[in-house]
Amino acid sequence: MRNNLWLLCLVWLLTTTISAQETPANSSTYSFTMDEAIAFALENSYQSINARRDVAKALKRKWETTADGLPQIEGVVDYQNQLKQPVTPLPGEIVGGEPGTFVPVVFGVKQQASATATLRQLIFDGSYLVGLEAAKSFLQYNDDAQEKVQLEVRKGVINAYGSVLVTQESVKILENNVATLEKNYLETKKIFENGLAEEEDVEQLQITLLQIKNQLSNTKRLEEIAMQMFNLAIGVGINSNTTLSDSLEDLSMINMNQSITSKPFIIENNIDYRLADLFTKQRRLEYKLEKSRALPKLSAFINYGTSAFDNDFVFLESDTPWFQSSILGASLNIPIFSSLRRSARTQQAKIAEEQAKTDFLRTQQEIQLQYDTAISDYKFAIESYDTSKQNLTLAERIEKKNQIKYSEGLSTSFDLRQAQLQLYSTQQEVLQAMLDIINKKAELETILNTPTNK
Repeated sequence: MRNNLWLLCLVWLLTTTISAQETPANSSTYSFTMDEAIAFALENSYQSINARRDVAKALKRKWETTADGLPQIEGVVDYQNQLKQPVTPLPGEIVGGEPGTFVPVVFGVKQQASATATLRQLIFDGSYLVGLEAAKSFLQYNDDAQEKVQLEVRKGVINAYGSVLVTQESVKILENNVATLEKNYLETKKIFENGLAEEEDVEQLQITLLQIKNQLSNTKRLEEIAMQMFNLAIGVGINSNTTLSDSLEDLSMINMNQSITSKPFIIENNIDYRLADLFTKQRRLEYKLEKSRALPKLSAFINYGTSAFDNDFVFLESDTPWFQSSILGASLNIPIFSSLRRSARTQQAKIAEEQAKTDFLRTQQEIQLQYDTAISDYKFAIESYDTSKQNLTLAERIEKKNQIKYSEGLSTSFDLRQAQLQLYSTQQEVLQAMLDIINKKAELETILNTPTNK
């Protein structure tokens, strides 16, 4: 008995180990409400992660520009070994030789080593001052770009969340429809077999049943794809086991609050407006930079060095004499004439600035148009939902009446099929209308920058 117990434990352990090994690495389990999914994606989506890295790069670039005007220290260690020393001919009479003759002489030693440290400091450079201002503007641009990414991530998660819910609801509706159709089909088939119905009645119901079954199979596949897209949007493995806590109807009711349409539109809060404004400022700074290149540049330096000379490599010996040197200097670079090259570059920057101003005006008009369109689309989505709900009530009544008429022999199977198809189409219209409310509300909130300007 004890051996059997050990055998059972061993089998259980092996089964558990094999199951754990077969579990995919990306099959983590998650559960999200809409708000939880948005919060998770803002931290973990691929776009959000790279947006934060862009801001980090901008900070480093700002310091890179700032460091150009701070003290710079560099050291140089130099070693030379003249394998073949140069020979200099001297007139022979200098060393007591015959006039007109030359004596080859080697000057200097064969080997030398030196070490020098230099401190450099920029005193004035107009382009450096403009560069500091541009670096600050560039950092702000990346901050705003990150905010735009967050808005787009939020909207993408809302769209993906809603798409999953729509496919899930579609599967439920289609499964109910298939069950109803199969019941009708089987009942009609029995009636036909008893000689009390036409074969066409069976065929009509069979056509509808096959069509809805095909839609059900396709919708189930779309549900899997929609869930994978949602997982991708929030930044988890696409095959992760994810469940959504909110319902489509609850979300559509929450997003049906039209108070947002009466909220004043402050275009300065729109992220595209702010990015376009910063782009215009950057073009102005580029123009300012080109003008500053005509200003003189002043810098100073001081260095200290030591060197040693010998015919042999004795530089590591303690008794080798080293000779010190130091230089203090300044440099003033004054641009005088460039054959109008600087002028041409300055004029190009000026034209680019004017283009940016024109684009900025166009962007403002486009943003206003986007807002007006988003308001109209959102209101239309709500109206379409109200209409589709009424149509669904009517379609259900019509289908029910045709069911009764058909069972009593007062209508044909073709009439029943038309009523059923009308009902099924209206059911999908209701689902799409609820999804449109959620998505159009998200689009409007993105334009208003509502998530960060409540």
